[in-house]
Formats: sequence, C-alpha cells, structure tokens
Amino acid sequence: MLISLLFITISCIIIWRSSHGFEIASDYLGRKFPPGIKGATLNAIASSMPEFLTTMFFLFYLRSAEGFSGGLGVTSGSALFNLLIIPAFAVLMLYSMGKGKKIILNKKVLLREGIVLLIAQVVFVSFLFKGDLLASHGLILVLFYMLYLGLLFVITKRNRTSDPGFESPEDKTGRSMFIRIITLDITHTILKRKKIDPGSAWLLLLVSTLAMTFGTWLLVIGTDLFGHETGIPLIFVAVVLSAAATSVPDTIISIKDARKGNYDDALSNALGSNIFDIAFALGFPVLLYNLIYGDAISLPDDVLAFTKEVWVFLLLSTFIALAIMFTGKYFNRLKAFLLLGIYALFLLFVGTQVEEGLQGIGHTIGGFLENMADLIGGFFN
Repeated sequence: MLISLLFITISCIIIWRSSHGFEIASDYLGRKFPPGIKGATLNAIASSMPEFLTTMFFLFYLRSAEGFSGGLGVTSGSALFNLLIIPAFAVLMLYSMGKGKKIILNKKVLLREGIVLLIAQVVFVSFLFKGDLLASHGLILVLFYMLYLGLLFVITKRNRTSDPGFESPEDKTGRSMFIRIITLDITHTILKRKKIDPGSAWLLLLVSTLAMTFGTWLLVIGTDLFGHETGIPLIFVAVVLSAAATSVPDTIISIKDARKGNYDDALSNALGSNIFDIAFALGFPVLLYNLIYGDAISLPDDVLAFTKEVWVFLLLSTFIALAIMFTGKYFNRLKAFLLLGIYALFLLFVGTQVEEGLQGIGHTIGGFLENMADLIGGFFN
C-alpha cells in the first residue's frame, strides 16, 4: 500500500507543479477575453486536463468497464470538489488574508454556466441510467461541448475588450537550468527570463500538458494498486483520492484568480471545468472506445448502482450549490461553510458504502440516494 500511496503523492506533486505553467499560459492567451470567459474556456480546459487524461488512462489502460468506472469516479468526485470546495476555499482564503469576508458574484456568469452545467449533467445521467454507454452518447456529449464553446465564442466577439497587457513572471531565485528541471519549474525553464509571447505561451501549455500526462499516468497506476491492495473497488478510490488529486490545478487557478480580484473567472473556471469534465472528458473517451473496440461500455450491476447514486448526489448538489450562490448579493463565509458541509455529507456517504455495516447519517444519505436513483431510473427508462 505504501508504493501506491507514493505513486499518488508523486502524481499530485507533478500535477501541482505543471498547473503553474497552465495558469501563466492561459492568463496570457486569455488576456483579451471578457470577464468570466477566460475562466470558462482556457482555464477550465487547461485545469481539467488531469480528469480527461485520467479517464483515458483508466479506460484504455485497463480496457474494461471497471477501468471506465475509475474515470466516472474521478469525474464525478472532481465535479463535486470543483463545485463545493473551490468556491468555498476561495472565499476563506481571501478572509484569512484580510482581503474581505465576502465577494460579489456576477449573476449573469453564474446563471450561464449553471444552466449549461445542469443540462450537461441531466444529459449524461439520462445516458448512464440506460445501462450501456454507446458511441452515439459520446458523440452527443462532445457536440454539446462544441456548442457550448461556440456560445462562448459569440459572447467573446460581442464583448470585445482592449489588450490589458501582461507581465511575464520574473525568476527571482536565480536557479540554474538543472535545478529548474528537477523541481519541475516548467514556466521559467521555457521562458528563460524572456517576456512571454504567443509562441512561448503555446509551448508552455504543451510542455505542461506532457508533464501532467505523466502525472496522471502515475495517478492511475497508484489508484489501481491501492484498490487491489486494500480490496476497495476502483470507483470508491477514484471518487475521493484521485478526484481530489486531479482537482489541484482547478483549485490553484481559481484561488489565484480570486486573489487578483477576478471572481468571475474563479467561479466560471470551477463550473466550466465541470462542464468540460462531463461533456468532453467523459464523452470523448466513450466515443473513442466504442469506435475502436466496437463494444458499448456496460458497468457491473453493483458498480452501476453506486455510480448512479453518486451522480444523483452530484445533480442535487449542483441545484443546491447554485441556489446558495445565487441567493443574495454576496458570497460570504456562511455560504462557503454550507458548501463544505455538503461535501462532508458526500464523504460520509462514500465511507458508508466502502465500509459495510456503518450506520448514521451516511447510511441515511445512501438510502435516500438509492430511492432517488430508482425514481430517476423509472423516468428515463
């Protein structure tokens, strides 16, 4: 078990370090975007690459429905983390730094991203509850995401902004090239104390992606080993440990945006990341797997039952979280603690499912979700 935990820890470090390059590159490439658009597009896609790569590795490394269950676990767990933990941490971080106890959210951005996210979740849940995931399901999800990007493109064109400029990050440490490489200081290794330009920004994005690819590969191996060594099904490990690890870039980028006062981008990054995770990070692997192997993805009954309950929890949590954020003028500490409380309930529910015989509120939540899954299943079937 120590080896698996070591792999997961190293993968978290690699993902964390490579996320800095993502942030710098996306900040530069999206400097002309209207408020909220950069967070929903460049930031969301860049910071959600771990979920996409992890799902691809789980599915094609294990080549089975069990492998895809790991991808489902990572995506749903990461979506909950993005939705509940990241906005809460952003507010609490600002409060701890003495920069205020509340922030003002752009209700237009919240409404736009929230509606698209809910539609994406309902579409995927309707496919999941049918039992088999087909190539047509994957194609519909990918096309849905392309349509969403098209909408954001129209908004960007309609709301042209002037170039606000961009300050290249300074390397104040004076580290040698060798030290930069072994510490994964990708940003300064690529820029070499020069000002960033479009070419270096795209190169930085590419190299950061490659480093993150290696990190997610280690994460998949570590998660699989941990599941085998502990006897815990893959999806249970993925929905908590792997999901938190892949959400590192989302967390870092959103918190830094909030610290700079870019609250719209901080929120739209979290919500836009979930849209990317559900529509593309799940849709494209489903489409590709069906096309390559010619088989639908069919989850075992026990795994499918738990997966349905997790996605029902995610759907309900999205409704509640959006209502909390939309109500009132400010997003304050009280709302942040409410979101953290919802995530704590999720952890209690997962713990009950992993350790049989546990009672309490987690068991009650599990029973409620099972009934809701049956009700929704009857509607879609």
